[in-house]
Amino acid sequence: MSIPRIDVAFPYAVDLRGATTASGSYEDHVRDLIEQVLFTTPGERLNRPDFGSGLLQLVFAPAGEELLASTRLLLQSNLQRWLGELISVEGLEVSSEDARLAITLRYVVLSTGQRQQNRFVR
Repeated sequence: MSIPRIDVAFPYAVDLRGATTASGSYEDHVRDLIEQVLFTTPGERLNRPDFGSGLLQLVFAPAGEELLASTRLLLQSNLQRWLGELISVEGLEVSSEDARLAITLRYVVLSTGQRQQNRFVR
């Protein structure tokens, strides 16, 4: 008899009954974890000061191919470091749209073999 998974959703929330809101599926939970890695600034978490990618600091940097290439490398290494046991990145595209960075990520959830593609914009 196995115990069912209960993954806490991101952002963390409490409903009207005072219970935490849980994610609908494990794939949703993994997407939430990816979003946390992408948009957490190193130093933001007290117990893990090196957690995150620093992506939000790059939004105000001058746009160009060099920035996009270094951002791809930065994100690839941070996803591998923090989520390497959960996902395998198959593709990572970074583009600049006005004053925003758009990330399109293709990955496989290792425990289920499910292929996913998500777009993150900030």
